Amino acid sequence: MYKFWYGWKEVPGEGVVTGYGTIDGRLVYVFSQDFTVIGGSLGEMHSKKICKIMDMAMKMGAPVIGINDSGGARIQEGVDSLSGYGEIFYRNTIASGVIPQISVVVGPTAGGAVYSPAIMDFVFMVKKIGIMHITGPSVIKAVTGEDVSSEKLGGAMTHNQKSGVAHFAAENEQEVFQSVRKMIGYMPSNNMENPPILETQDDPNRMEEALLNIVPTDPNKPYEMKDIIKYIVDDGDFFEAHEHFARNMITGFARLKGQSIGIIANQPKVLAGCLDINASDKAARFVRFCDAFNIPILTLVDVPGFLPGTTQEYGGIIRHGAKLLYAYSEATVPKITVVTRKSYGGAYLAMCGKELRADQVIAWPTAELAVMGSQGAANIIFRKEIEKAEDPEKFRQQKIDEYAERFSNPYEAAKRGYVDMIIDPRETRPRLITAFEMLSTKRESLPGKKHGNLPV
Repeated sequence: MYKFWYGWKEVPGEGVVTGYGTIDGRLVYVFSQDFTVIGGSLGEMHSKKICKIMDMAMKMGAPVIGINDSGGARIQEGVDSLSGYGEIFYRNTIASGVIPQISVVVGPTAGGAVYSPAIMDFVFMVKKIGIMHITGPSVIKAVTGEDVSSEKLGGAMTHNQKSGVAHFAAENEQEVFQSVRKMIGYMPSNNMENPPILETQDDPNRMEEALLNIVPTDPNKPYEMKDIIKYIVDDGDFFEAHEHFARNMITGFARLKGQSIGIIANQPKVLAGCLDINASDKAARFVRFCDAFNIPILTLVDVPGFLPGTTQEYGGIIRHGAKLLYAYSEATVPKITVVTRKSYGGAYLAMCGKELRADQVIAWPTAELAVMGSQGAANIIFRKEIEKAEDPEKFRQQKIDEYAERFSNPYEAAKRGYVDMIIDPRETRPRLITAFEMLSTKRESLPGKKHGNLPV
């Protein structure tokens, strides 16, 4: 029983179930909001129950999983409810980078209820029933005149495809909980531990013939980067995060010889793999998560540059691209970069070039590392000479070939130390495994400071 200003009301469990258990024998803490109790709304004691297990999780060094199904702040409790949210947000922030935090949205999550998931590391949503929005459709219609459904405003695919707030969309609750269990397996329980190593029957010395011909000879022809990932990693098992958002960038978890790694890769099939605002944000946050939890990073590069256009410039691509530069520079976990084809301009740096302290840069023979492609470079450098030539097209092609030979090929970059090794694509898996094993004792520290100023 609970006494509100209008009288007494039965509030079983304060609208939230809290406790702890294990996933694959590893301790986790869980809270689950109960929509059948005052709409899962958050009041003072509801908040205190959540805060109690979050405090325990920090003490024990164990992940927190929040199952969100809430109508937002409990209006009947006034400022006590707002204070409760503040206490949770504070703990989410302090726990960030210390213990993994996962949010599972299985019902309506409105108002202040959405900010705790937003601060947590990964957000899972169930299609058709998971909803997240600050203000509901009725308020939006009253204020702006827009007529929008709750699903279109804040449904699972809206946040997975458009806003990027959510990282996973599941068909049902059974699927979402299996995905959460799988994700937990890739990460340590806290920032002082290393991820668990699993046994695998996949031969660490496996050579993959398919990799030899996967990159087209035509530099403008797309291909599926995920195929390369699946050929390289243990058992072809790649757990992709943020699959539907900024699809020109791929992020996710896999294993090499049982060791968890985080993978960031350009996707040539979408926008030619260009970096844009959303791709930069997506990759930067994933890099920071991996670095916080001692997960080595593999970067697969095929990037022609940053996406041009007024939309990108006005939207702050400079600031957003800087986040990726910042994230890679700050990361001290083992970092290996593999250049499969293009690596041009500022994007060469943003995809963890040697200058951002990649521990190993590996190139395939098809790699091109330069300020820009040979065609564009020749057109700019020799513009006047091409115009005056007797046969402009022949002269232009000659200069394109010269530039490619002198600057673009990986052997020139290797001569200058920007590439550590050029390998046969078929041996990518064994080379990566031995490189990560070599880097397993890496020690690197940053200058002492309160914190940096991330270009948000």
